[in-house]
Amino acid sequence: MALLPYALSRSVLFNLDPEVAHELTMGALARFQNTPLACVWGNQRVQDPVTLAGVTFPNRVGMAAGLDKNGRCIDGLGAMGFGFVEVGTVTPKAQPGNPKPRMFRLPEANALINRLGFNNEGLDSFLANVKRAKFRQNGGILGLNIGKNAVTPIENAVDDYLICLEGVYPHADYVTVNISSPNTKNLRALQSDEALDALLGQLQERRQDLIKRHGRTVPMFVKIAPDLDETQVGVIAATLQKNGIDGVIATNTTISREAVKGMQHADETGGLSGAPVLEASNQVIRQLRAALGPRFPIIGVGGVMSAADARSKRDAGADLVQIYTGLIYQGPGLVKDCAQALKLG
Repeated sequence: MALLPYALSRSVLFNLDPEVAHELTMGALARFQNTPLACVWGNQRVQDPVTLAGVTFPNRVGMAAGLDKNGRCIDGLGAMGFGFVEVGTVTPKAQPGNPKPRMFRLPEANALINRLGFNNEGLDSFLANVKRAKFRQNGGILGLNIGKNAVTPIENAVDDYLICLEGVYPHADYVTVNISSPNTKNLRALQSDEALDALLGQLQERRQDLIKRHGRTVPMFVKIAPDLDETQVGVIAATLQKNGIDGVIATNTTISREAVKGMQHADETGGLSGAPVLEASNQVIRQLRAALGPRFPIIGVGGVMSAADARSKRDAGADLVQIYTGLIYQGPGLVKDCAQALKLG
């Protein structure tokens, strides 16, 4: 399906179960990446370099984590013109995630609900895929997103993050610590002040060891939820700065259903992504920028369905923008549109 013109492939894929459609598409990207057939979905990368946290991004538009949890389509996604691609979330051990069905479309809202639950093949398989990818060799920036296994008690969560940090560190341009998925029990509790401080303190300590061991500093970002009030955002901002974290990704999916009340599937458990989360995400970005000052790196994600939405992230205070659900609804052309819009200011 990925080899058909996007309008046609979408009409076919949207008649399938969302997770089946996802697997078909990712399978095609994995199979045909780095072949002449990649030109079917490929875009020339817009050149708009910007340096953040010591990393020079070719342009300001990235692929958000979650679409490619196992890192098997890095080159296929990169061919769409992204300046950076983030894959994962990976956990130390393979896990199946939550029971199916666990993905739902809300097309009238340009939205999705998922409760996948960090389904992935585990760290070893993930790293094998990452090592095969050529995206970094071709000038792209690769982010690796880490999390905890569902069976790991929340009080032992740091152990899983440390295992993953050790594994991904040599192969990443930046590492993202995901503490904001609503689909792993108690995970968002790690956003509270004491828990976050303890987690980030231990991760930063381990990173100092890794810097010495590998002779390079890999920036560490934290991904947070949109379902936070201004006080919570302020506490998180202070904790990030206290622990020497290099940047923040705002935001993950929302558990709010205000914008989709009454729609089919609106009451399904899980995280809502797409157009309805745009303003909630932008509000968190504005609060972060006010709390963190003008120079702290912020990556904005949530609800980017058009070039205008990408500009709204920048106007709210984001330095870079990521897309996910917009790619599903709008197709690969959205990447170039957003990158050009952000380049033009």
